[in-house]
Amino acid sequence: MNYITEILILLFLAITFLQSGYDKMVDWNGNVGWLKQHFANTFLGDKVPFSLGIILILEIIAGILSLAGIWFLFNGCKEIALYAGVISCVTLLFLLFGQRIAKDYDGARTIVIYFIPAIFLVFILQQ
Repeated sequence: MNYITEILILLFLAITFLQSGYDKMVDWNGNVGWLKQHFANTFLGDKVPFSLGIILILEIIAGILSLAGIWFLFNGCKEIALYAGVISCVTLLFLLFGQRIAKDYDGARTIVIYFIPAIFLVFILQQ
């Protein structure tokens, strides 16, 4: 199997983003309420539902592309996997931006942990 590293990272991203998206859909009101408090003193405070919707869409796209990327890798095409990596990185950068705006530096540090395998996936798929 030529793409074992890529497949493992794609599985990691699929699990991460699909579970997170599922949580947002199932507990939308709880997430909105918590995030309104989290961003209360920022310019994002009154934009939480819209921002959460954008993040939800990005997470679902990243998760689905990650699963599709695995299938395409088995068929010798790495383009979809690369798109999954790029969308994952963009999503994580949005999340990092939000955490930094909220001055939640521990939360921002956690997002970096997810960003490392995502950017590594982009790097190895460009080789």
